[in-house]
Formats: sequence, structure tokens, C-alpha cells
Amino acid sequence: MPSADTDPSHRPSPGPRARGVARPSGRDVVAGITVALVLVPQSLAYAVIAGLPPQRGILASILPPVVGGTLGSSRYLQTGPTAITALLTFGALSAVAQPGTTAYVTLAVVLALLVGAARVAVGLLRVGGIAYLMSQTVVVGFTTGAALLIIAAQLPAALGTSGPHANPLLSAAAVLADPASWSPVAAAITAVVIVVVLVARRISPLAPGALAALVAATAASGLAGYAGPTLGRLSLDDMFAFEVDPAALPWLVVPAVVIALVGFAEPAAIARRYAAADREPWDPNREFIAQGAANVASAVSGGFPVGGSFSRTALGRQAGARTALAPAATSVAVLLTLPFLGLLEALPVAALAGVVIVAVGPLVDPRPMLHYRSLSGVQFGVALVTFLATVGFAPHVEYGVMIGIGMGIAVHLWREGRIHSHAWIEGDVLHVRPHGVLYFGSAPQLEGLLLVHLSRHPDAGRLAIHLGGLGRIDLTGALALEQILLDIREAGLQVEIRDVPEQTRRIAGRVLERTFDIEPSPGQDGHPDARPAQAPSEPSTVGDPVHSGTDRW
Repeated sequence: MPSADTDPSHRPSPGPRARGVARPSGRDVVAGITVALVLVPQSLAYAVIAGLPPQRGILASILPPVVGGTLGSSRYLQTGPTAITALLTFGALSAVAQPGTTAYVTLAVVLALLVGAARVAVGLLRVGGIAYLMSQTVVVGFTTGAALLIIAAQLPAALGTSGPHANPLLSAAAVLADPASWSPVAAAITAVVIVVVLVARRISPLAPGALAALVAATAASGLAGYAGPTLGRLSLDDMFAFEVDPAALPWLVVPAVVIALVGFAEPAAIARRYAAADREPWDPNREFIAQGAANVASAVSGGFPVGGSFSRTALGRQAGARTALAPAATSVAVLLTLPFLGLLEALPVAALAGVVIVAVGPLVDPRPMLHYRSLSGVQFGVALVTFLATVGFAPHVEYGVMIGIGMGIAVHLWREGRIHSHAWIEGDVLHVRPHGVLYFGSAPQLEGLLLVHLSRHPDAGRLAIHLGGLGRIDLTGALALEQILLDIREAGLQVEIRDVPEQTRRIAGRVLERTFDIEPSPGQDGHPDARPAQAPSEPSTVGDPVHSGTDRW
């Protein structure tokens, strides 16, 4: 899954082929510190996206890296705050508490605990494959919409004002329509931060451009007496000051499950990518447990839900990370920044907006969805509806995910229920080759197709049905097919069954051979293209094919 903090300019060099267990080294420490220099400014910005005090981002970055790195199956994965998870957190909490309040902070901690529990449960039950309920089209549609919302949410801060609406897009539109409210100084700060980060990346992916830009912006703000919004007091005195509203807790269960699944798509993609590069195995169930434990650790330290970061993982690997010592070094480095948080109190909020815009900007890319349109109109529709639902229901972006998953499942069931067929006539034998999946939902359609073919060829004395084009036949489908063919035989036609697929022979063969003879040698039926699981390259002109057009899924 693409991440909101993915930097496409990071191109980590291929790792060495695994030769046993890697040993910790000084390079891991250097890599961990390098990641921390990026994590600190990102964590501040992502906490703001989540509607939390900025210092809560630091708290969510201390324990999760070392916990996730130690327990996980990936040698490189860097865990901590991410933009998408922060946006999901804001959507879940803003409906039940006022952002920035003690009650809101408390619910963020509880949400991290629930997300952690959900992930650990999935891992312990060894059902990690549940994460793949989100198709690639759903992930792309949601990520694109979420990235657009994140950038829109930063525009008011970048222009030194505030948005009047809960939906970030509406707020951004209102602010852009009122140039008189803009602050040229804030806009200049945002622009300078963006330029500094981009230039630093061009110089070296390892350069801490974001941290350098924020330090410079803080210094300039203090010296020039900047009067715009700043981070303000970054005290940890209320680190464990909690206020629990029991009535709000049930409203967090569904968002916690959504975050647990959506947030896992990214670390899963990271782990698979680098496991393939190093030719090492990876265990999704173990990764679920590790990411769950990392969220529990974030809750313990007063943070909010976290996930795996693609950009920080790539950065750490490129800097030399090879073992869990690297994320452990990241945790220690972040911990050492706590005494110096007060130095960032003069940091303009506009500077943080610049950091977020640079991180998220590459994800506002319509090309993947347009590519889906050229491949499959239906799947493009799934991605588009997910995108529109994510944007339209903001700040409750979790609705977009749920709608996308529901559409993906509906499309799958619709596809599973569609049967099409080719037919041709040889003498008095009507040959029919159905294609699709035969189960109780598609059996009535197959019956209708057979009746259409028979009505078109009233002189046919025999029906040869070729099952090689069916990818799967379950028990109910086989029983339904048996009854259909019995009805046809009782109507006076001889029935032959050919090309039973090997993968369905155990069930379909046993059911059908009780009543019908099954041809033992597929492909030898006198039709040149009658191979199992293959349609004729050109349908016969004798007997028009029914529903034989190419469907783009």
C-alpha cells in the first residue's frame, strides 16, 4: 500500500542476499539515528493531523520502533506515526470528543490500545490473510483521497488562517476563496520549508532536510518575532493526565478494526518487498502481532495509533540498517529529544504544514486510477467510488474504506455469479463450453444459457457440455448441473460430459458420473480448440455465442 509519508525519490539499494542471521553493527546505530532525524519532525506534524498536541507525536515515536522492530519478521521495518493512520485517528475521534482536549487525548490512547489488541488477535488466530480483503483498487482509491484531504487540511495553516468546516476540502476551498485572510509571511515560511526539504532530498536521501528546515524556521520565528500561529507550549507535565468518557468507548471499536486492517497494508507491503529483495521469508501473522504490540506500546507511552512507514524504512535500509538494532537506536534517539522539546515552541505551524505537504504530495496522483480505467471499468469504478466516499465523508474517512471493501466484495460476487459460454454445432451434436465459476449462485444462469443454445438448435440430437472452461465447481453447483442435465435428457436429448477440470474432478466427477458418462480424454472431441479451460480463439459462426464478449474486470 502507498504511504502518505512515502518519498518516491528514495530508491534503496538492493540488500545483500541473506546468508544466515545478520549481526548488529555500528551501521545499524547510524541508520537508526538517521531515521530519528526524519521521524521527529514527521511525528510532530502527524500528531497535529490527528488533532492532538504535537508532543504526542514524540510520545508515539519512542517505544513503537523498538517493539515493532524486535517482534516483527522484517529486519528493516520502522514503526511510528504515519499520515494515513493519523487521519484515520482524527476521523474516529473528532465525532466523539473535541480535538486537543484531555478527553480527546485519552480516547487517542484508548484507540491505540484497541488497534493493538485487534492486530494481536488477528496474529494469534493466524488469520493474517484478512488484511487482503482490501483490493489494490480500494487501497489506491482510499490513499489518493486521504492524501488529498491531508494536503487540504494543511492549506489553512500554510496560509496563516483557519478553516471553517469539518471537511478539509470545504475548508480549503473557503480559505482559497478569501485571499484577504491570507498571511504572506506564513505562506513564505511554508514555501521555504518545502523548497529546503526538496533540495535536501536531491542532495542526498539521507540529508535531514525536514529537521533542518524546522530548526531554521524556529530560529527565524524567534528572532523576527513572528506573530502567527506557533506550536506553543510543548510540556509533558500532563503526559498521564487522562479523562475517560465510557459512553464514547463503544464508538471506537469499528474505527479501531478499520485502522488495524488499513494500517497493516503498508507494513505488509514493506515486509514483502524487502523479504523478496533479500530472499528471506516473512510471516504476516507475526507482523500483525508485532504491529499490535507496537500500538499497545504507543498507548502505554501516551501516544496514538501507529503503523509502518515506507519512507522511513527505505531511508533506514539505505543508511545501513540490517537488524532490529536500527529501530532500537531510533527509539533511543527520539527519547533523547524530549528535554529539548521546549526549543520548538516558537515553531510556526506553517512550517509543519510544509513538511506534511512535501510528504503527502506524491500520493495525490490520479495516474494509477486512470490506468485501472484502461484495464477494467468495474475495478476503476471501485477505486473511484472509494476515492469519492473517502473525500465526501471526511473527516470520517473510515467510511470510504468500508464502502470500498463492500464494493470489492460485491464485484467479486457479481463476477463469480456470471457465466458465459461458447457453442458450436457438429452434425447433430450441440457443443457448449461454459466459462466462469459454477456454484449455487451461478447455476440458474447456466441453465438459462443451455436453454438458449438448445432453442437456437432445435434439430440437435445430442448435447456435449465441455466443463474445462469452469475454474471451479462446488458441490451445490455440481448438484444443480446434474439436475439441469437430467431435465434436458428427459426432454429427449442424449447428454455427454467432457473436459471435467482436474481441480473439480473430486467433487463434480463423483456427482456427475453417477448419472452420466464422462469422456476420459479431453481435447479429442473433434473440435480443434476443445482444450480444457480454454475458449475457442474464434467462436464458430454456427450457433452464436451467448455472453461471449470480453469482460474487463
